[in-house]
Amino acid sequence: MKKKDGVTREKKPKISRRNFIGGAATAAMAFTVVPRHVLGGPGHTPPSEKLNIAGIGVGGQGNHDLRQVDSENIVALCDVDEDRAAETFNRYPNAKKYRDFRKMLEKEKNIEAVVVATPDHTHALATMTALKMGKHVYCEKPLTHTVYEARLVTKAAREAKVVTQMGNQGQAAEGPRLLCEWIWDGAIGPVRQVHVWTYRPAEMWPQGVGRPKDTPPVPATLDWDLWLGPAPYRPYHPDYVPFKWRGWYDFGTGTLGDMGSHNLAPVFQALKLKYPTTVEAISTEMNSETYPLASIVHYEFPARPDMPPVKVTWYDSGLMPPKPEELEDDRLLPWEDGIVFVGDKGKLVVEGWGAQSVRLIPETKMKEYKKPPKTLPRSIGHYKEWVQACKNGTPTGSNFDFASLVTETCLLGNIAIRTGKKRPWGQALIRQKLIWDGPNMKVTNVPEANEYIHKQYRPGWTL
Repeated sequence: MKKKDGVTREKKPKISRRNFIGGAATAAMAFTVVPRHVLGGPGHTPPSEKLNIAGIGVGGQGNHDLRQVDSENIVALCDVDEDRAAETFNRYPNAKKYRDFRKMLEKEKNIEAVVVATPDHTHALATMTALKMGKHVYCEKPLTHTVYEARLVTKAAREAKVVTQMGNQGQAAEGPRLLCEWIWDGAIGPVRQVHVWTYRPAEMWPQGVGRPKDTPPVPATLDWDLWLGPAPYRPYHPDYVPFKWRGWYDFGTGTLGDMGSHNLAPVFQALKLKYPTTVEAISTEMNSETYPLASIVHYEFPARPDMPPVKVTWYDSGLMPPKPEELEDDRLLPWEDGIVFVGDKGKLVVEGWGAQSVRLIPETKMKEYKKPPKTLPRSIGHYKEWVQACKNGTPTGSNFDFASLVTETCLLGNIAIRTGKKRPWGQALIRQKLIWDGPNMKVTNVPEANEYIHKQYRPGWTL
């Protein structure tokens, strides 16, 4: 990646891509881990006792995440913004408070598990620090900021033999399980196409905007340098924090990283997907700072055992596929979030992020369909299954082996968007098609796209 703002950053780490080959799980809903009592030896509490959990990034979503696990012991909290984190700090007055997660993890020896809910650009660094110390990790979606980080973090989690979970909460719901059971039952025959969409970003966060010119003072409660973390230095501005960071290249992963982590996950589960072979993006015009206002991304996946090749198309910002002819005149596709599976024998519509509702179309076919037995294990809850797994090694539905595949696919779409080219006559739409060698983590037809597989970190920040 090119240098910015005159900041000298460490050399991009080198690692053989072939070191990552092998061991990646297919998109299944189960993951075997080693129980704590087998792993730990001295210092590990029995499964019947409460976990000692630390939070990294505890304002906003991090606050919500910790509330879901606070039946356990919340022993330490870390956030760079005292004002943003104040509610969480007050809720757990006995927890030790920190600004730098590296110092917290080094000093607090009793931490057994970590919840990471920082902005996207620091997910991997916080997660990797915890993994190297043998901590179980719950990390918000998307798992990482780059493809390289996703591979490295997943490899580290396997080697550490700890319990992991990514924060795409919908995976624990009934919808994705019904979807898998119906698809595998042959309800619509072999699936050849899938259309996935979300209305975001809409008014959720800015995209398609340039860097602000003014430089207001940093709030006294915010450690701006720590918030930037590994990202290139830039002056503070409220256009970045809180939450507005998602649309900026240096900090977020845009709409694909945000909602693709939710809406593509059930597609990966039902169709047992791994690496795409091609990624083609069409988007509105871009700048060097933020993701475009809207995009469409086409993925091609190869055949899997008993499943044919499939094309998956992503739409965002209000863009949607055509209404299926099988859908009744008085019914519309869900406008916020949805999926259409196109099979040889019919179509299936999924409504809501994380597959909240699953229906065959038309409704007459849904009424005639003899539903198969519920063969997949049902979840006790997204957060509960992570806590339980930390204690006794039961499965988690979005462990890093699975989560990294979904995350990587979202990030590849972003790479295709960022390397897009205008037509010679300067039309507003940008287009790019990448050929992806998944096992070797390499774009084979557009060499410059490989510059976005990873990024360089500011000095002092390493994986």
